[in-house]
Amino acid sequence: MASLSESELTNRGSMWELDQNLDQPMDEEAGRLKNMYREKKFSSALLLRLAFQSLGVVFGDLGTSPLYVFYNIFPRGIGEGEDEDVIGALSLIIYTLTFIPLLKYVFVVLRANDNGQGGTFALYSLLCRHAKINTIPNQHRTDEELTTYSRQTYEENSVAAKIKRWIESHAYKRNILLVLVLIGTCTAIGDGILTPAISVLSASGGIRVQNQNMSTDVVVLVAVVILIGLFSMQHYGTDKVGLLFAPIVLLWFILIGSVGAINIHKYNNSVLRAYNPISIYRFFQRRRNYDIWTSLGGIMLSITGTEALFADLCHFPVLAIQIAFTLIVFPCLLLAYTGQAAYIISNKTHVADAFYRSIPDAIYWPAFVIATAAAIVASQATISATYSIIKQALALGCFPRVKIVHTSKKFLGQIYMPDINWILLVLCIAVTAGFKNQSQIGNAYGTAVVIVMLVTTFLMVPIMLLVWKSHWILVVTFIVLSLMVEVPYFVACILKIDQGGWVPLVVATAFFLIMYVWHFCTVKRYEFEMHSKVSMAWILGLGPSLGLVRVPGIGFVYTELASGVPHIFSHFITNLPAIHSVVVFVCVKYLPVYTVPTEERFLVRRIGPRSFHMFRCVARYGYKDLHKRDEDFEKVLFDCVLFFVRLESMMEGYSDSDEFSVPEQAPGIGRAAFLSVGERTCATVCSSGDLSFSSQDSVVPAAAQSSRAPTGLRVLHYSASASAAGQGSSGGTVGDELEFLNRCKDAGVVHILGNTIVRARRDSGVVKKLAVDYMYAFMRRVCRENSVIFNVPHESLLNVGQIFYI
Repeated sequence: MASLSESELTNRGSMWELDQNLDQPMDEEAGRLKNMYREKKFSSALLLRLAFQSLGVVFGDLGTSPLYVFYNIFPRGIGEGEDEDVIGALSLIIYTLTFIPLLKYVFVVLRANDNGQGGTFALYSLLCRHAKINTIPNQHRTDEELTTYSRQTYEENSVAAKIKRWIESHAYKRNILLVLVLIGTCTAIGDGILTPAISVLSASGGIRVQNQNMSTDVVVLVAVVILIGLFSMQHYGTDKVGLLFAPIVLLWFILIGSVGAINIHKYNNSVLRAYNPISIYRFFQRRRNYDIWTSLGGIMLSITGTEALFADLCHFPVLAIQIAFTLIVFPCLLLAYTGQAAYIISNKTHVADAFYRSIPDAIYWPAFVIATAAAIVASQATISATYSIIKQALALGCFPRVKIVHTSKKFLGQIYMPDINWILLVLCIAVTAGFKNQSQIGNAYGTAVVIVMLVTTFLMVPIMLLVWKSHWILVVTFIVLSLMVEVPYFVACILKIDQGGWVPLVVATAFFLIMYVWHFCTVKRYEFEMHSKVSMAWILGLGPSLGLVRVPGIGFVYTELASGVPHIFSHFITNLPAIHSVVVFVCVKYLPVYTVPTEERFLVRRIGPRSFHMFRCVARYGYKDLHKRDEDFEKVLFDCVLFFVRLESMMEGYSDSDEFSVPEQAPGIGRAAFLSVGERTCATVCSSGDLSFSSQDSVVPAAAQSSRAPTGLRVLHYSASASAAGQGSSGGTVGDELEFLNRCKDAGVVHILGNTIVRARRDSGVVKKLAVDYMYAFMRRVCRENSVIFNVPHESLLNVGQIFYI
């Protein structure tokens, strides 16, 4: 350890006294940084603007439901003397809208977002941070230091602690939770097929109302043309037409609300009796058993789009969505359904196309144009949500790697998946042209929606217990009220399996098999890597040359392990006579957070003595983060290693009992972050350049670190003179190593990718062989390679293969 002069010690003492006075403001700053990604404050004007913009992204699907609801409630028409049935159905619609979208989703479920991200996988990632349920155990305690990583602590005997231990106690419980998440995700993907089909087909049906002799095939053809145009424009991205979405949907809500109010006044204001819940009791009393379940399946369609409301939660604060729903969406939907009911009571033969027939002739064609535009907006929102869901599944190891294209430089969350887009188009056209009517597509749609809602209800139980620490009485109340509404609708939809309800089940089953098989084999590959990794003693026994000829150059060895030396490396050096002078093991892993800030992304550590020239670099991503094509991944990795070597030299001159902060921007690094010195200590460089070191397990931005420092722990702001002293202690060695690294980079860089081929054992069953040897093998062949994702030049790529039997 380098000695410090008396003047330097005096300077350090004075700095310690200053820092003790700064502890409180630094703690406050640390709290501000930690909460930066959790909550944002918005002015009233900004909230209203965001509420307006959310109309086009979040509520399009829910808002187009009046196009087809009453036709699906009464598919065989309405007879004379059945006015009370219409009022009873309207009453069910009113209170279903009140209980599910308004009370359950807008005021409860939306609060369960993961830093503004919604959907089934967002709930799952939230649970993964509060309990050890992640089936790929590649997390490290330093991951919990991220500003976006938030979790709760529990008292030993609390209900939450007992639930946490119960979930973590057996692997099958974690697997059941994963299966539940996959079921909800797969049926949500089915929404991406059914929403465009039923919305566009229902809107296109308006051209037939004015010409009853027109064939149904013409309506279907128009719908198919619109769908082809919609999916063909996806590569432009929603930001190109996003400014039009909110005005279109606002116009739509104003239209349906105004027409509804006019119809109530013009036809039959007695429908207002539906707001009395006693009408629900009379409805069930009058209808026959079969008719009740048929009607419930149609009423279920009035809340379709509610699950997309949560999945589309992204760029808007919860309060903005609550304002938009309570002030615009909810009142306009109530007026629309009430007005349609009033019209149907006076025109019972028009129930099949009640929406268009209830529109005054003077505004019919403008209304048709607005309805078609609203249906396209609703479809666009669902398609975008499908891309987001698949991206989340891919990040958590539950979906094959597919091509992801950024469609906006301003909003990184707006993506496009060409392969998924064309699959959705083919399936959507097949559903539209195959069924040709709203009733069967509506049955399929209702089944998909209610399954997603049930999955959300079940996932909310551990969320409320572990994350919110809610009292068990509130949890029981929530689940009982939710299931009282959702279970009857689920039964009604299941009874219609033979009438179109089988479609989402088939689609969900297909996607579930893909996701489960991929995840199963991914977990087995990781377990194989963990159990077969090379011991450090074996590496040290080889000596600095690793028993080979060390040729000039840098070798980036990609592995799924965040610690230890992978088996693929031993396979490489035992079969080849030479290895590069510098070896960097690169691990890219995804964490159960929505994003990892770029200044905290990269973690670097040295492996073995300095003479071995071996490093490990871990790149951490959240499920919303993307590898952009314009990123030079190779340069970022090399800059991480260079700066790590400089940091290591600074730390060698000081005691492990202190913490250090360097107010100096890393040259050439910019956004990158770093972790580790030796096998214990870590370092992180933030974009502002503040860097701190810790003797415990991590080095984080100085302000954040000070908030976690034990009482009395001294903080030293590393001055320029101390920097010179640190460099002087090992300046020659560090300079030589930096020069050596640059020479190796000039000599050439090779990216070595391990290609572990998974095969089923010979004694495996037929199902396992089909899943592993055929399904998984096929998906591996057609999915994107890591070299493409990381933009690795083809001429610098070296694949090293090995076979693993499970």
